Amino acid sequence: MTTRQRKVHTQLGRAAIQIFAANERVNQILIEHLDPAAWKATPPAQPPGKVRTIAAIFAHMHNARCKWIRLTAPHLKAPAQLGRARCTPRQAQAALAHSADCCIEMLDEAIGDSRGRVVKFLRDGWARPWPVGPEMLCYMLSHEAHHRGQVCMLAHQLGFPLPDKVTSAMWNWEKLWKGSGSPRGPGYQS
Repeated sequence: MTTRQRKVHTQLGRAAIQIFAANERVNQILIEHLDPAAWKATPPAQPPGKVRTIAAIFAHMHNARCKWIRLTAPHLKAPAQLGRARCTPRQAQAALAHSADCCIEMLDEAIGDSRGRVVKFLRDGWARPWPVGPEMLCYMLSHEAHHRGQVCMLAHQLGFPLPDKVTSAMWNWEKLWKGSGSPRGPGYQS
């Protein structure tokens, strides 16, 4: 790898870490502003029971991260999983913050400054391993964005729509980025 390729790879790795941290901030904002009554409310579904509750969706997001860490970076201690039926918003926030820190460490070891220890991304036991790189980050972000969309839609369907101020905050990447360790915002290294 040339010096320029190493520099680009390191810049990508640093950006990946900041992007995932901003992604986690969106999760935290969403949980902070959800009406507590929506957390375990029964989703409208035909047949009943076929749709996850909001609590179960956030537990799934955390548990998927735990799986990625366990399979991709077994040398890192994966956090404990969350129970889908029992977790509270506070427990989900703490668990997601912990698993985000582990994912950030995994990304750093895959494509960041500490690059080299993580060389393959395993998203599930049945899935073919991928080389580490932007695809790994994109998969992780897509998974979480998909489930956040489900949460927002479900909250609305249950009669607990998020205020416009909150949904706008979820899209304010300059502020999210700055609050996640890069004071100058997107496109600048800390």
